[in-house]
Amino acid sequence: MKKWLKRLLLFVIILMVLGFVSSILSRLPLGDRVAVVKVKGALVDPDRIVVRIQQAKEDKSVKALVLRVDSPGGSVGASQEIYRALEDFKTSGKPLVVSMGNVSASGGYYISAPADVIFANPGTITGSIGVIVQHTELKDLLERLGIRTTAIKTGKFKDTLSPFRGLSEEEKEYLNRTIQDAYEQFLQAILKYRSKRISEDKLREVADGRVLTGRVAKELGLVDELGNLQDAINRARQLAKAPEARVFYMEEKRGILRRLMEEDLQGLGNHYPLMLYYLMK
Repeated sequence: MKKWLKRLLLFVIILMVLGFVSSILSRLPLGDRVAVVKVKGALVDPDRIVVRIQQAKEDKSVKALVLRVDSPGGSVGASQEIYRALEDFKTSGKPLVVSMGNVSASGGYYISAPADVIFANPGTITGSIGVIVQHTELKDLLERLGIRTTAIKTGKFKDTLSPFRGLSEEEKEYLNRTIQDAYEQFLQAILKYRSKRISEDKLREVADGRVLTGRVAKELGLVDELGNLQDAINRARQLAKAPEARVFYMEEKRGILRRLMEEDLQGLGNHYPLMLYYLMK
């Protein structure tokens, strides 16, 4: 083997070893650290995210938390669980900074609202503040195929959103009241932490489901600063008064097979006939 090839191979091995050692050291609770928790994809199963936020709160070496959000939103319940976990984190007195990635819309914005500072890229897609519930009707198609369905139920609303029949006017009114309640919860969750940056009247004006770029969101007061993840980390260090704090990515190590299986199971097991979503569509 030629000398230059041996040297190149040795150099690559050294880099790999240094990377591995650096990864191990970043996980040791030594010195000051800034924890980064990634929230990626649809918000359906919040448990892992909530656990990581709680760990960041309890870890004395963690001086600040950066939430990296790249999500179009998700179910109302999942969004509210993460939001509540972040509220609990804030009781520790540690700074909370949000860094928005490609998309941080609807439920993605909902969970960003409690942050001390929200960063977004100028082209980040955010906003989409609103609630959606969808109904697909297959009645006519099934009738053409000679298929009939019968529902035996204990109340008139028990099979609301069944795909085997249309919605009555009474059901539409009932669903509208339901999503309006969830919508008001969304607005109040934002105003709880951002009323000094955006008025309720202005929020209601733009909270009609429209998407916004990060630049426009900043002009409205929904976002504080334009910047990337590193900018958010630097601000977290500044707020925590820990300029030398190491960055700690709180990620669960999972094999490819496990990730694929869990994603498939999540896709199959978390869709219910009646589900409210804070979701960009």
